[in-house]
Amino acid sequence: MVLLFIILFPLAGWLINGFAGGRLPPRAPGLVGSASVGLSLTAALVAVQQPEVWREGLTASLFTWISAGEFSARASLVLDPLSAVMTLVVTGVGFLIHIYSIGYMAEDPGKSRYFAYLNLFIASMLVLVLAGNLLVMFVGWELVGLCSYLLIGFWFDRERAADAGRKAFIVNRIGDAGFLLGILLLAVTVKSLDFKAIADASSSMAVPVATAITLLLFVGATGKSAQLPLHVWLPDAMEGPTPVSALIHAATMVTAGVYMIGRLHPLFTQAELTLGVVAAVGAATAFFAATVALVEHDLKRVLAYSTISQLGYMFLAMGVAAAPAGMFHLTTHAVFKALLFLAAGSVMHAMHGVIDMRRLGGLARPMRWTALGFVIGAAALAGFPFTAGFFSKDLILERAFAHARGWGSYLLWAAGVATAFITAVYITRAAILTFAPPPSHHDHPPFDSAQGGPSGSRGPHEAPPEMGWPMAALAALSLGGGFLGASAVGAPLLHSLERFFNSAPEPEAGAVPVLALTLVSVSAALAGMLAGLWLYRGRRDASLSALGQFLSHKWYIEDLYNAAIVGPLRRGAQFLASTVELGIIDGAVIGVAGAVRQAGASFRRFQTGYVRNYAAVLLAGTVLLLGYWLTR
Repeated sequence: MVLLFIILFPLAGWLINGFAGGRLPPRAPGLVGSASVGLSLTAALVAVQQPEVWREGLTASLFTWISAGEFSARASLVLDPLSAVMTLVVTGVGFLIHIYSIGYMAEDPGKSRYFAYLNLFIASMLVLVLAGNLLVMFVGWELVGLCSYLLIGFWFDRERAADAGRKAFIVNRIGDAGFLLGILLLAVTVKSLDFKAIADASSSMAVPVATAITLLLFVGATGKSAQLPLHVWLPDAMEGPTPVSALIHAATMVTAGVYMIGRLHPLFTQAELTLGVVAAVGAATAFFAATVALVEHDLKRVLAYSTISQLGYMFLAMGVAAAPAGMFHLTTHAVFKALLFLAAGSVMHAMHGVIDMRRLGGLARPMRWTALGFVIGAAALAGFPFTAGFFSKDLILERAFAHARGWGSYLLWAAGVATAFITAVYITRAAILTFAPPPSHHDHPPFDSAQGGPSGSRGPHEAPPEMGWPMAALAALSLGGGFLGASAVGAPLLHSLERFFNSAPEPEAGAVPVLALTLVSVSAALAGMLAGLWLYRGRRDASLSALGQFLSHKWYIEDLYNAAIVGPLRRGAQFLASTVELGIIDGAVIGVAGAVRQAGASFRRFQTGYVRNYAAVLLAGTVLLLGYWLTR
């Protein structure tokens, strides 16, 4: 029953804020929303204390949902090592983001609606994570898509926010179409959507069938987790409130695709071709997004492309059959990426919505705690030794190298190393441009902290305590959380995941030069940070010449979409609207109406209202009839 309460607490917060939030005191919606997620986190902590969670898993079967012939599906929840880790990440990071939102949204008139959406988002993600079968997972999958649309377009009176919400919704529908087809094919093949039944049937499933199913499911993952070619919605999602960006990017929606592959790991391991596609798409996405982040000027968009890149790492891990490493990186990434977004939100809060790094700078002194939090998050993202990101990213690169069986496979590892270098460069650039003092000759001077912000308002200042404490907690986890996967302390988190996935804790002795690979990974991170310090020293923004121009157009992928897909569809829609709809369909309807009107006008002439005219017509008709009968 405790599994149900994990979901019901945020749902209760959604109902209270959704139906009564407007009548509550100003701070009450934030307190209700935060308390509901805090209770969900408490219930999750109580649930994971039960020993059966870490052995066979804790199952709660609610009711029979569908029963038709050989097929049946129950509404059921399951808490095992995989869903336990995800549940703690969702509720833990979500709780901190809710507390942060109390300060961030304090002056927003729609905060009751905001916290209602945020609570529903958490509940939906928990349905997805705790689902005992694919049907329940699909419900959560679609609900998080709906909630992302509502939250990205929260300020719907802004055209860009409304457009971003629609874009996220439409792009995700493309991926979800593939996901739904994969579910249907799996239901026909296995006659069940229960995860245990799928795992049992995977070993005997024909490889072509398993490949078709997993490729369709992976289409859904590319949409939800913003991988090439369905990545285009995520950068635009920055139009929503910054805590929403932190929630979507860190602990909820974008991790759903990675989690789904982990949950169906036995099925995916049966399809070697699909694993190769997953690894290749992940490596390509990681490298692509990292290069675009190099030239972005919007701090939140830098972090958005960083999220796409780090998700690529997770898919790379899943593709090289290193699911524990992928889930470990998902966990550490949730912490340090949430920290980076909340620090960016603190900058926006202090700078009256300004997030263009060309207009920032010199914020380290007035916002020293925010700057420290951002630097800690940046170090973890770059993979600085002994931070959270160092352990998980290094493990992925190690497993990618161990999985390599030829030059093509080694390219995946090389792409991961190159991405690590570029990641360190762009996050160092972001830290310098945002917090370092600008040179006096800078073309885009930042706000003068002595004179204040726009219209003489208060200048840069530190965030209030309700925003500061969540950043402090995430900073501590970004520094120490990686040790949960460090062999020096027993790697409890990593080993529990390895037992769940039934995978070897490490490659065969001597097969992989672990120390050498670690040195390569550390060297890439440190070299990237040094390159960033050199390129952007004095807060100058290197143009990168022709390469920068290419990257600023995002490899022209979106231009290609506009030319090959959006443009023709728009022209086709305009043709249908103007020529077919207005010219043919409306023309035909209007023509018929005009003919009827003309006929009515003609017949109306006979309706004069004079009795003598009607008598004359009757007489003429009588004469004509008599003439007709007489001449027969």
